[in-house]
Amino acid sequence: MWLADMIKEFFRKADMVLLGLCLAASTFGLVLIYSATRWDGDNRSVIIQAIAICIGVLAYAILSFVDIELLTEKCWKWMFLFNVFILLLLLTPLGVGAETTGNNNWLALPLLPINIQPAEVAKIFFILLLCLQCIRQEAWGISSIRSVLLLGGHTAFMCGLIAVVSGDFGSTLVYLFLFAIISWSAGVKKRWFLLGTAAILGVTATVWPHIPNYIRNRITEVFTRNDPQGIGWQQQRSILAIGSGGLTGQGYLHGTQTQNSSTYSLIARHTDEIFAVCGEEFGLLGCILVIGLLTAIILRCLWVARQARNPMSAYIATGYAGMLILQMIFNIGMCLYVLPVVGLTLPFFSSGGSSIISVFACMGIVSGIKMRSLPSWLRD
Repeated sequence: MWLADMIKEFFRKADMVLLGLCLAASTFGLVLIYSATRWDGDNRSVIIQAIAICIGVLAYAILSFVDIELLTEKCWKWMFLFNVFILLLLLTPLGVGAETTGNNNWLALPLLPINIQPAEVAKIFFILLLCLQCIRQEAWGISSIRSVLLLGGHTAFMCGLIAVVSGDFGSTLVYLFLFAIISWSAGVKKRWFLLGTAAILGVTATVWPHIPNYIRNRITEVFTRNDPQGIGWQQQRSILAIGSGGLTGQGYLHGTQTQNSSTYSLIARHTDEIFAVCGEEFGLLGCILVIGLLTAIILRCLWVARQARNPMSAYIATGYAGMLILQMIFNIGMCLYVLPVVGLTLPFFSSGGSSIISVFACMGIVSGIKMRSLPSWLRD
């Protein structure tokens, strides 16, 4: 009986608009993944993605009922320790990926059919912890030296940990930009961002000679395009696929590179380059649909932030919106050959069990914020 009541309350109070947008995006993503993996006759990625979407919807429903502000207040130490623990697991024999991608950023856990990306999971709690820090530092002044050092120290620790244990510099960039978005939303003054940018540029210039060659080459290739047959090969194939799609595309399951098994095909077509698959088979109109769905989800998160009952809830919803914005920009920018390859998935569309479950969980938290938002007569 209580389960039936909870289901009724979920459909009555949860953010069904947000859930509908998420399902529309992930369903379109499933369609693209099927096309991207059809060439080798292996449907494993499609099956895993479909199962992950179902688990993600369940996570969305459960987290809609969680008072995330109260949970974070009570369990912040455990959240932080969990983030550290799951990232350190990459240093054990469970860590995989370095032999294929150069980044040791996956966990192959026994009895699980999919690998887990710790940085994706830790990102959920990182945003919650950063928002809690912003609230607790308001007593000292959010722009005080003490507050900025604590916020920056937490971020620097997490970025350094990810870089050291996995070499995943794409995720470190996302964490860094998330810090900037949440701090800006909390009211940190502009001078700190100017000082932080100058410090990052200075550190980058100092350590540039010591950065692994493959990372430096990925960055410089975007500006020089001197090696399109080598380091820029993945992006060259991607932009050719998008360009060949024209306005309406070559047709579903008929993309020249998407359905090709030769070396002249899209490389990570079902993960990093899923946007290129869309561009080739559905054309500009398909790309607009992908961007439109993601934009609608982001705007919905920001709308929930505007209705939130307290600043922390608003920061959390804004943080998750910022996460989607960053991953969308980095992934699409990579496919368009204007940003370096950083190995970030396109939310809801790219293949990846841990990615799709994590992003649905984040949206479930946003739905929970909407369920507990202030009534209209109490808002400013």
